[in-house]
Amino acid sequence: MAGTLEGTVAVVTGAARGIGRAIALELAQAGADVGLGLKDVGRDAGLVAEIEALGRRALPLAMDVTDLAASRAAIDRAAAELGRIDVLVNNAGGSILGDAIDVTEEDFDAVWALNTRSTFFLSQQAARHMRDSGGGAIVNVASQAGLVALPGESSYCTAKAAVIHLTRCLAVEWGGLGIRVNAVAPTFVETDGTEPALSDPAFRADVVERIAALHRIGTPTEVSAAVAFLASPAASLITGQTLAIDGGWTAR
Repeated sequence: MAGTLEGTVAVVTGAARGIGRAIALELAQAGADVGLGLKDVGRDAGLVAEIEALGRRALPLAMDVTDLAASRAAIDRAAAELGRIDVLVNNAGGSILGDAIDVTEEDFDAVWALNTRSTFFLSQQAARHMRDSGGGAIVNVASQAGLVALPGESSYCTAKAAVIHLTRCLAVEWGGLGIRVNAVAPTFVETDGTEPALSDPAFRADVVERIAALHRIGTPTEVSAAVAFLASPAASLITGQTLAIDGGWTAR
């Protein structure tokens, strides 16, 4: 993979930790300069230094993706300071758990804004820059929750299913601009975000059982490698697709 993104500029939302951090590092290792979307721009946990140690530029960007005005400005800043935008990874997301019968309008709207509304409008903003520079690649981090039903996560499943279909819609509309749009749909991955749930032995055992082929929890780098591939010229004829990184969960 090294060198396949040499000379490009990527922006990754939710880059501070977990899958987003792994994606930012993977893209830098592949040769990209990286704009780092951070909810708290002063807390990157050493990510800027790690990317710069790879010989790439890293630009911290204040980006709470539910604040569209600030996030649009962050994308514009990345284009101005790094010279262009070739890759956008819409990684920021999250869920509010609750039985469907109890979900409030406020919680539903919050999950939609974080996962779906942000993906639409940040893709739009990045696409305007990509259009002007001859094309690019957008990779949306969806979830297996957009492909199968997960009890207690109806609003999240709905939001991620919308991201998957949005991926198809944008791919069809923007292909003529040289912009490819794809998504990945991970299963449960070992991160600090999933640690509270996966630390419950019964829950973990159930998850491992449901990951029907490989029977193990995923790692962030197993997602980041797929994102880097979809962002790279190696995937030049791939668009409108969602790659399930789920160990076989959705196969059964």
